[in-house]
Formats: sequence, structure tokens, C-alpha cells
Amino acid sequence: MSTLDRIDREILAALQNNARLSNKELAAQVGLAPSSCLTRVRRLETEGVISAYRADLDARKLGLGLQALIAVQLRLHVGEAFGSIGDHLRSLPETVAVYCLGGTTDFLVHVVCRDTEHLRILTIQSFTSRPEVSRIETSLVFSFSRSGLPVERGG
Repeated sequence: MSTLDRIDREILAALQNNARLSNKELAAQVGLAPSSCLTRVRRLETEGVISAYRADLDARKLGLGLQALIAVQLRLHVGEAFGSIGDHLRSLPETVAVYCLGGTTDFLVHVVCRDTEHLRILTIQSFTSRPEVSRIETSLVFSFSRSGLPVERGG
């Protein structure tokens, strides 16, 4: 992977803020010709610096008014338990993000649900019923916001 320069970082910051910018708008914002800008964006994609473009959806407007973080503790700390439960957690339609952690919590799972009954059923059917799971702790999310990575200074 090539070293990111100031212009690459400006491109990343701009796209992280608004991935729908046209190449022409992006080029003007970072002070490049559109062809040079497109070449840089394609290189950033090819090198995996830009891994995806996403739409940020409003969970409430989709009827998913409840968010929670579920801390999962495994019974045994063996590779197959981590793999099978990790695959299972990522496959749930309610899952927003899955973090595999070190410490007393093995996985932290961000989920969205319609309501508390939906969350109750999800935890029973998809978490506590799993043989790999020793314990879960559920925390309700009162607010959620996402921020971008610090690309301006290189982290």
C-alpha cells in the first residue's frame, strides 16, 4: 500500500462525510482535476483503504425503535466456539455490529429491535439458547451517533 498524502486524506475525509459526492464535486473540494481525483479514489479503493460505500439508515423510521448492546460471555474459550458464535451473531437480521473482545466480555453485539418484546425473544432464542454462551448482559442504547475515522492527521 502506498503512503497517504494530504490530498488522499482530504479525499477520505470528504467521502467519509458525504459518500454521495460526485467526482466533480470531490475534485473541486480537494483542489484536483476530476481525472486526477478519480485516479486517486480508484487507487484508494483498489488498495482497500476505501472498503465500501454505505447508506446510513434511520432505525426508527424502519420501525426499529429499540437499540441495545448485548455483552456475551462464552462457556469455553476455544477457537470453534468463537467461530460458530461469531458467525451466528453476524447472521442475525437484528445485528448492526459485532465486536470480538479481550477481557471478561467475549463479544459485544449492537442490535436493533421493534420493541422490548422483540428484544426479549431475540435474547432468548438467539443468545441464551446457544450452547457456547455462558452469560449475557443487555444494555439499552438511549442515543447513538457515528463518527468517522481521524483521517486528517493520519490517526
